[in-house]
Formats: sequence, C-alpha cells, structure tokens
Amino acid sequence: EVQLVESGGGLVQPGGSLKLSCAASRFTFSNYAMAWVRQAPGKGLEWVSGIMSGGGSTTYGDSVKGRFTISRDNAKNTLYLQMNSLKPEDMAVYYCAKYSSSFIWSALDAWGQGTLVTVSS
Repeated sequence: EVQLVESGGGLVQPGGSLKLSCAASRFTFSNYAMAWVRQAPGKGLEWVSGIMSGGGSTTYGDSVKGRFTISRDNAKNTLYLQMNSLKPEDMAVYYCAKYSSSFIWSALDAWGQGTLVTVSS
C-alpha cells in the first residue's frame, strides 16, 4: 500500500516561509507525478502544484504562482513544497498526493494524512 507522510507544517507569520516535505514509500516514487493539494478551514480541496515524475516540469495554481516552489528528490523518495511570502489565506491542511502515472494530467490516486499550516501574527 502506498504511503505518503507529510511534515514541516506549523505556525508562521504573514510574509514568512515554510518548507513542507512528503516522504513516499511502498511504490516506485520516480515513476509517478506528484502533487500538493490543500484544504482551508471550512472549504473544499484546492490543487496547489504538480510535478512530473522526472521533476523537469512543474505547474502551479494561480493563487500560489510565484510564491511556492514544488520540487522532488527521487533518490530520497521525497517531495517538497517551498512556500514563501505566506498569506493568511494560505492557511490550510496541505496534502501530498500521488498521480496514477508520470503525467500531472492523470488522476490522483493516493493521499497523505496532511500537515497543518497556520499563517497568523
């Protein structure tokens, strides 16, 4: 069974930075595209960013473009999300998710348990 474990969430002030990590196991990480998805309190799921299996192609939601950077280390089976210039509206539970193929236009078929990011002064 696929395992995805997020870490790195916490409390940060507006304008601050935070880096999330997602440790992947029980599947061949380098063969699959990955994503970050978030859910703000009382709201639905919002796709944040995706990265192709080789890491060479990334894409972002409009709300985070220019502030967040997704990356991956296939040797370490780890996905990252560097978040800069954080805003109160970025506060959410952030989920790491696996696509069903190496392409980011395939379906998401596995999710982590999430890590909470709180942006507040």
